[in-house]
Amino acid sequence: MLLDFVKMNGAGNDFVLFDNRSRSTELTTEQIVKLCDRHRGVGADGVIGLIPCESGKADWAWQFWNSDGSVAEMCGNGARCFARYIQRMTGNPTATSFETVAGVISAEFRGDLVSVNLTSPKDERLHIKVPLQSAGETMIHSINTGVPHAVIYLPDADKAMLSTMGPEVRRHAEFGPRGTNVNFVQVLGSNSIRVRTFERGVEGETLACGTGVTASALISARVHGFTSPVKVRVQGGDDLEVSFQSAGNGFSDVRLCGPADFCFYGRIEI
Repeated sequence: MLLDFVKMNGAGNDFVLFDNRSRSTELTTEQIVKLCDRHRGVGADGVIGLIPCESGKADWAWQFWNSDGSVAEMCGNGARCFARYIQRMTGNPTATSFETVAGVISAEFRGDLVSVNLTSPKDERLHIKVPLQSAGETMIHSINTGVPHAVIYLPDADKAMLSTMGPEVRRHAEFGPRGTNVNFVQVLGSNSIRVRTFERGVEGETLACGTGVTASALISARVHGFTSPVKVRVQGGDDLEVSFQSAGNGFSDVRLCGPADFCFYGRIEI
């Protein structure tokens, strides 16, 4: 089967996107893995298909798969890229909305930047002491920003034991049964952090993770008293912005703003 696709990236988090409005393309797990293979395929952290919104709750809907073929509930950087893709495919110049497993996402276009709302965060837990073989007892915070995220603070993100702590925390019983994404966060200053993320479904570090950036910013509001907006430097070198409203013991109007860039168009046999 030949598949026409677009390659995009949001702050270095990269995706293969394709038009499936006709619902004529059914990808297998093996085909998704092949598409994301950086040696034998296009290479990406995930695959996104544009489909009609059957519920009527949004303008469009998406199909989203991680690079291992698993279905993801939500992806912040993918959401910005998908919104820009919708804009190009449908000619909508200012805003759009689409349905994900996690809920309806709305997007606004601000020049070269895209701002997306995220679903209301849930399952916030602070100051969890977790015994790790790789690092001993470690203080971890967690929150679900569409997908579950663990947040670990450290003085220097460059020294994060990402390759050992990442997989261990990701699969730790404390975050079962499906596991968690893991964010290593360095406070740079007032309302400013740096984040490195071990991403579930990719099973390694990505150059950026939108929901992880958001989780880290919100936990920083709780733990370090940050106020909106929070500036976040990701591993790819880009800066993203997370804005929010405090709502009692939770958060509302959570938005993620950053770049969403087209890389190239192509056709591949899968």
